[in-house]
Amino acid sequence: MTTSMPDDTVQIDPLFSIAGRAIVVTGAASGLGAAMARALAARGARLTLVDIAAGPLGQLAAELGAHAHRADITDEASVDQLMAEARARHGVVDAVVNSAGLLHIAPAHALSLDAFKASMDVNVTGAFLLSRSAARVMSGRGGRIVHFASVSSQVANRNYAAYATSKAALAHMVRVLAREWAPDGITVNAIGPAMTETGMTGGYLSDAEFRAQALSVIPLGRFGSPDDLIAPLLLLLGPGGSFITGQTLYVDGGRTLV
Repeated sequence: MTTSMPDDTVQIDPLFSIAGRAIVVTGAASGLGAAMARALAARGARLTLVDIAAGPLGQLAAELGAHAHRADITDEASVDQLMAEARARHGVVDAVVNSAGLLHIAPAHALSLDAFKASMDVNVTGAFLLSRSAARVMSGRGGRIVHFASVSSQVANRNYAAYATSKAALAHMVRVLAREWAPDGITVNAIGPAMTETGMTGGYLSDAEFRAQALSVIPLGRFGSPDDLIAPLLLLLGPGGSFITGQTLYVDGGRTLV
């Protein structure tokens, strides 16, 4: 896989440039969020990194020269404070990248109500609170909101009742918010990866049977990598994505074709 850090000798196409943009990245302490934060920092974004895990978040922020902000995206006051402080620090909030998420895989008959509610709380309610607060601070000048959804919003995997339901709700919420906020110049989109090897999926993928089954339904024959998601994210954040809104862009090796 190619590295997420750009070659300094190569000029970034202005269609994908996010240099100087003030971007809030949630779920940034680890996994996909940390990978996206590194990619955006390498391309000159001014970052506010957000997570509920303060220790790893602070380490990454120090590494990238970014600001760390501990917040719970399921808490309305916490999210509003986050957006207010990000705007006060940078003068604007140009974009929000929401990679915070919860993956719970279990047979439906054994799925606890608490696990189902937690999935909806983080993956749907948290996404809504972030979107709404971002739209309020972006109103009058426009901006970009990008959520990480999943192929699970389209495909019906067994044992995914909590996760798939929450991601399907997120994908449709993106459509509704995009239509509502288009007059304000705010685009709302999602990226839908297939199974991607990160810390969140590592426990499941360590099971040989689970891994083989998950791989068997990806036509390109491999799992996703965070590096696969950098270019789509840059498109949705940069000038080249200015006329894209309400979409879930599936980056899935053909998973949604099966």
